[in-house]
Amino acid sequence: MANTGLHVRVGHSPDPDDAFMFHALTTGAIDTANRSYEHVLLDIQTLNEKAKNCEYEISAVSIHSYPEIADDYALMNCGASMGEGYGPMLISTNEISIDDAKKSTIAIPGLGTSAYLALRLALGDVEVEVVPFDEIMPAVIDGKYDVGVIIHEGQLTWEKEGVNLVLDLGVWWNQKTGLPLPLGGNVVRRNLGAEMCEILSNDVKLSIIHSLEHPDAALEFAKEWGRGIDDDTNREFVGMYVNQRTIDYGKEGRDAVRLFLKEGQRIGMIRSNLDVDSLVFIGE
Repeated sequence: MANTGLHVRVGHSPDPDDAFMFHALTTGAIDTANRSYEHVLLDIQTLNEKAKNCEYEISAVSIHSYPEIADDYALMNCGASMGEGYGPMLISTNEISIDDAKKSTIAIPGLGTSAYLALRLALGDVEVEVVPFDEIMPAVIDGKYDVGVIIHEGQLTWEKEGVNLVLDLGVWWNQKTGLPLPLGGNVVRRNLGAEMCEILSNDVKLSIIHSLEHPDAALEFAKEWGRGIDDDTNREFVGMYVNQRTIDYGKEGRDAVRLFLKEGQRIGMIRSNLDVDSLVFIGE
């Protein structure tokens, strides 16, 4: 086999769904021959920035940010985080209309995040301020911001926290397109060569399958990254973002990625010279 003895750095977020997905690679539960894996845990906005410098062999990135690194990284056909009629949520301290939300400064988890692109597609040109994703809900509760976009497990706990839901961007996108909302994807560095990109993508796919087939151990591992959420919430959140779509985007998932990027091009947030229709998904 080519390139044996490869040490692979995997950049991914410290969140239950990513921890669940990469459990088998992290613990050596599957055979990866002479390929060793090192996991680097960073928030998604930082991963988007690191990918611009080709820092890691494999990385999770926002679909919104993928066009900026498309020359250096290929999208895997596995590892997607997609909202199947749910997704990032626009929340507020008090009950307000979408029109009122448009007039507010909105706290967002990063300019390169898919949550931000989805927000812009739904609301148009709005004033935003970047806030670490896990500080957005507390900042809204404390009144520092009237409105914020929450991601990750906040999508399950917002009601208990006492905030108001203005708009679920995953619901909005699904009603508009009939497709899931593409949020995150896994990418592999092209300079490893086409054969190795396929091999590494298959390792990731096998890791996802292993966790879905052995969920108890993987969920226990994932719980460590859940920022204090209970077992039921952990299981529900992981189930939202690690499922059959994560093993294989499927035609619908690939169509969703292409449409999301084309919509970004339409509003000038994605570079226009990217041929979206020619995107190749490794392992498709």
